[in-house]
Amino acid sequence: MAEDADSDQKTEQPTAKRQSEAVEKGDVLQSRELGTALVVLAGAGWLALAGPWMMTSLQTMLQNALMFDVGAVMDFKPGKAFVDRVTDIVVPLLSLFLLTMAAAVAAPALLGSLGFRWGAIGFKANKLNPLTGIKRIFGMQGLIELGKSLVKVLLLGAVGVWVLMRQSGDLMTLGRQEIVLALNQLGTLFIFAVLVMAFALAAIAGIDVPAQIFQRGSRLRMTKQEVKDEAKQTEGSPELRAAIRRRQQETLQGSARTAIAEATVVLTNPTHFAVALRYRPGFDAAPIVVARGRGATAQAIRELAGEHAVPLLRYPELTRAIYYTTRAGQMIREDLYIAVATVLAFVFNIETALAEGATQPEIEVPGDVRYDEDGRKVN
Repeated sequence: MAEDADSDQKTEQPTAKRQSEAVEKGDVLQSRELGTALVVLAGAGWLALAGPWMMTSLQTMLQNALMFDVGAVMDFKPGKAFVDRVTDIVVPLLSLFLLTMAAAVAAPALLGSLGFRWGAIGFKANKLNPLTGIKRIFGMQGLIELGKSLVKVLLLGAVGVWVLMRQSGDLMTLGRQEIVLALNQLGTLFIFAVLVMAFALAAIAGIDVPAQIFQRGSRLRMTKQEVKDEAKQTEGSPELRAAIRRRQQETLQGSARTAIAEATVVLTNPTHFAVALRYRPGFDAAPIVVARGRGATAQAIRELAGEHAVPLLRYPELTRAIYYTTRAGQMIREDLYIAVATVLAFVFNIETALAEGATQPEIEVPGDVRYDEDGRKVN
């Protein structure tokens, strides 16, 4: 019963297949708060930098609209007049449009979710179920979204009150100034308020993005049974296993595949690394590394060793030491001679040793050549 309960708990990280399937269905990392913040920040930046340009364009449009002569009256063309007036402001408006569009695209791009997916717009019958909608509104996700909305309203409201209180003195004096100066000061106050609100939205997005990452990770987590079932589906086909084996062996060069057939022994780590050694007494001055690899290359070396009946021994520390200190075609380091000689002595008499029930000998790797799986020296 306890094992069944554990198997129902989503404790495993999502596999690459689970993540790719989620992306195809439209379940990608997204944050509306980030998109809103970037668009508002872009708009606020445009106001701060291009606001005077826009005001000048509006002033020019208004002046041109109010200036006319006899020819304009006698030969009045409404379409041309409209196009001429709109032309005065189309460039600054187009720059604002392009900037906000770029900000809107930047949000999913920053989250790695940019792209079109048909699965996201496909028909889903469960969306028409009222009970599903009610569960979505009043469920945990709905409560989280409600809490986020309340926090956003409170934060933006507090920022708005702070801005008004800070600028209240300047606002009270606007009525005693000339109209042009008053409008300029009002525009400055407005830009300041928009910038402050935009940075407040950015702060909210800074909280929302990690929360979305956590929620999506929790949503995609898998049970142990799901991981096992997926592994069976992915690797269960003999044809697929054969294709994987071919791809692994193709990672080795042709010369390396031939050399493994002549190897004396293959040392493993036991799955991440593999090193094939050759030593022919009277021909090789010292053991030579004929092939080495990690990951898929190591798997290919192990597969070829099995096909050619080359002894396969597990010596994690020694395998990593040789892998990180010797290239293919080179002799091993002198400080590894004793350890490798001990292994080779066992290999040369392996049939007798196994018949007598002997196990592979223990070896000592010098401290200067002890490495972890990332190639860092281990004291």
